[in-house]
Amino acid sequence: MTVTERLEALRIKMREYGIDMYLIGSEDFHGSEYVGDYFKCRAWISGFTGSAGTVVVTQDTAGLWTDGRYFLQAEAQLKGTGIELFRMNNEGVPTVSEYIAEHIQEGQCLGFDGRTVDARSGQEYVRCLTKKGASVNGRYDLVGEIWTDRPALSSEPAWLLDIRYAGESREDRIAKIRKILADKGADWFVLTSLDDIAWLLNVRGNDVMDNPVVLSYLMMSGDSIRFYVSDKAFRDEDRAVLESAGISFFPYNDIYADISGLTEGKTVLYDGSSLNYAILERLPENVKVLDEENPTLLPKALKNPVEVANIREAHIKDGVAVTKFMYWLKHHVGKEPMTEISVADKLESFRKEQEGYLEPSFEPICGYGPHGAIVHYSATPETDAQLEAKGLLLMDTGGQYMEGTTDITRTFVLGDVTDDEKKFFTLILKGNLNLGGARFLHGCRGYNLDYLAREPLWQIGMDYNHGTGHGVGYLLNVHESPNGFRWRMLPNRNEGCIMEEGMVTSNEPGVYLEGRFGVRHENLIVCMKGEKNEYGQFMYFDTLTMVPFDLDGVDPSIMTEREKQLLNDYHRTIYETIGPKLDEDEREWLKEATRAI
Repeated sequence: MTVTERLEALRIKMREYGIDMYLIGSEDFHGSEYVGDYFKCRAWISGFTGSAGTVVVTQDTAGLWTDGRYFLQAEAQLKGTGIELFRMNNEGVPTVSEYIAEHIQEGQCLGFDGRTVDARSGQEYVRCLTKKGASVNGRYDLVGEIWTDRPALSSEPAWLLDIRYAGESREDRIAKIRKILADKGADWFVLTSLDDIAWLLNVRGNDVMDNPVVLSYLMMSGDSIRFYVSDKAFRDEDRAVLESAGISFFPYNDIYADISGLTEGKTVLYDGSSLNYAILERLPENVKVLDEENPTLLPKALKNPVEVANIREAHIKDGVAVTKFMYWLKHHVGKEPMTEISVADKLESFRKEQEGYLEPSFEPICGYGPHGAIVHYSATPETDAQLEAKGLLLMDTGGQYMEGTTDITRTFVLGDVTDDEKKFFTLILKGNLNLGGARFLHGCRGYNLDYLAREPLWQIGMDYNHGTGHGVGYLLNVHESPNGFRWRMLPNRNEGCIMEEGMVTSNEPGVYLEGRFGVRHENLIVCMKGEKNEYGQFMYFDTLTMVPFDLDGVDPSIMTEREKQLLNDYHRTIYETIGPKLDEDEREWLKEATRAI
């Protein structure tokens, strides 16, 4: 079927069900950042294969909303389909919600698969459209009804995470959450976010690309845990271990019937930003609801001492891999053909040499020259640029190891660079060093500290249009709430918490000059307790990432003495830690690459 034929088949279904406008997003049933092939309904109906986008279809029109990463790709892939491209965040372009509210008419119905829309968004659609005399129907997966060769729902083998990696038993984690439920007076807790379920039960899987999680739902009370998962997911011996911890297994989709059958008067706790609308809609009217922050969110972010020690080991392994790649790149660029895609593959080959390496933690961002100025650039065969022995190469990559999750950006100097390239390389490095070297009183939030990274750019009237940092999971999602660094509060972003001991956060300021080049320097840092005195408890960050910054791009004349000392101390630690794990030629090169400035 062509895209045009698919749209027509969808419109026939819409007429059958009395639906006038149909919404198709990019989400799975759990609000995951990355989704499996089964859930790629938006890509199938539209032909647009970018990772983010939303389609709205009526009997006469169809539109696709996506962000600036994908404007060129979407324009090419939508050509001839009759789908209009709405360039998000451009002046005069309505949001999806604004478009729906403006175009739906009294008596009409908005439809969507409620499993792919979060509860709060679904409720907002109901509130908004009710005012117009329109209705909402979240009961039908219309794309699924016409997608005849749809891939099967993933049911990859799952496994148990040993306590030597987790640092805490599943029984202790369950008890911790049950105490929170008791304090809140909740009878049931409904949990649908996959990384939270994996953390709570100390399980990992392979159902979502780059995130080692298991497709599942969970309902928890004071004396029972109902785990909804494919019967193929766990080996019998692993099921027995989980059952001995009080966990009962149920078919993946049974949660929808079970949620409908909750007893009258019970209190149910859930987080409406991750619970899907289909579950919310099935809650009995006589059940009391508590829509609050997920109680697993903060405990998951506070990495315990065992996790922190393991994460340090993961970063040493990752440091060896990326440093070996840096050595290779410096010695081969300009001497043999290489492209953005081929060097990303080369870096992956070095990671695969490390014991305990599992997979990437996200798809690589590898942008040479002007492509480095595209914040979330993803090279394709059509855009794959040839590298030359000049300019800058920005690489944002990461790995999943048994010991933890890594995420690192390095901007490499491939040869001659301009004065501007060197200036901005150094300004961004100053921001990274100053944030990483922060000392602060307990009680500070990411909002209080973000300025340290942006100050070098703000001083010259410039900025970067993304957060300075995000939380990172332990052998879980590379993007994890609630910790992060940003200078302003954004709606529906849960990154305003107090920085606590054990939180792992990225430190990644950048600058992006369209059509010219981009620079980003990213380390992962862990929050630690410092001295405690009459002023209070002081905190600091310890850098986990163990890869040198490219001194070929550094202009020491615009750095303060403290910034030079921070860089020199960091590079000395890298040489002492990584050097013994390299061969002789690599070690000699690293000695020069980490020289004091």
